[in-house]
Amino acid sequence: MVFDSIGDRDHEQVSHFTDPETGLQAIVAIHDTTLGPSLGGTRMLDYETEQHALEDVLRLSQAMTYKAAAADLPLGGGKAVILGNPDDLKSEALFEAYGRAVDCLGGRYITSVDVNSGVADMDVIARETDHVVGTSNGLGDPSPITAHGVYHGVRACTESVYGTESTSGREVLIQGLGKVGRSLAEELLADGASVTVTDIDENAVDAFAREHDVETIPSDAVFDQSCDIFAPCAVGGVINDETIPQLDCDIVAGGANNILAERRHATALRDRGILYAPDYVINGGGLITVAKEYLGGTREEAYEEAAAIGDRLLEMIELAEERETTVLEAADAYAREQIEAAERTTPAVPTQL
Repeated sequence: MVFDSIGDRDHEQVSHFTDPETGLQAIVAIHDTTLGPSLGGTRMLDYETEQHALEDVLRLSQAMTYKAAAADLPLGGGKAVILGNPDDLKSEALFEAYGRAVDCLGGRYITSVDVNSGVADMDVIARETDHVVGTSNGLGDPSPITAHGVYHGVRACTESVYGTESTSGREVLIQGLGKVGRSLAEELLADGASVTVTDIDENAVDAFAREHDVETIPSDAVFDQSCDIFAPCAVGGVINDETIPQLDCDIVAGGANNILAERRHATALRDRGILYAPDYVINGGGLITVAKEYLGGTREEAYEEAAAIGDRLLEMIELAEERETTVLEAADAYAREQIEAAERTTPAVPTQL
């Protein structure tokens, strides 16, 4: 079953690690290293079964390959999961053991923060390996840079739909006032956009509204709100069979991961005349930041490269129009072209387990 699973997605290597003393059970999936070493976060979750963990890490690592390629980064796609309840298992000893596991991969996989793993955990991992980013000695919080890339992606969408990249006077609904959503709202306000915000944390919404004098709506009224641009910056799966008929907007472009519940929803949006910016393209600023940290560079350079997301997205939008397809398909094609170009000059790597 394992060989079938990795073969279905063309993974190069899947490694299982255990450490009985700490209770570590981890899976590292390296999807593709054609463009460079694989980079992706490590999440710690209490999966229902080992098969669920395997399917999750395989899916996520494949997505990281496309995300890196779409950002024109010299990196491949990888991801890791640690199985178990973090409240019960999380310890410095466990992350030290995990750091040794990462190190034995010889740099083919670089890890970083993810669900239930943070900067402090990366600092522990860094005691055992150099193949880690997102530490306290790194380039700092990538969230504002992610938001900066989303902002320029939104401007690319407005140029395509309205003929001008300025968001001045456009009504933007931002769902989620976390670090990315808040920074995105501030950039859009500075550009003259009319911003409405919502979040399940009503205190955060009220505080932001008082500070910036913006409109707010209850979190359960998101899809009843008419706007020009809908920017999901919270949970994934918000664009689905139930919500698509309710949308009253021209553009869907936000910082959340996995905005679409299923890939087919990109076509459903296109059929309704709504432009969708693929999330793995528009929110690539975070990956750009940790890549810059690993490869060597500054936070200012990361901001500059995140701003280039707008130009890249506009190219994908134009490609989609030429091919009469979705921007998601065009983005996938762009990523595949980067990988295939590199494959022509890179020896093949045997699939490993």
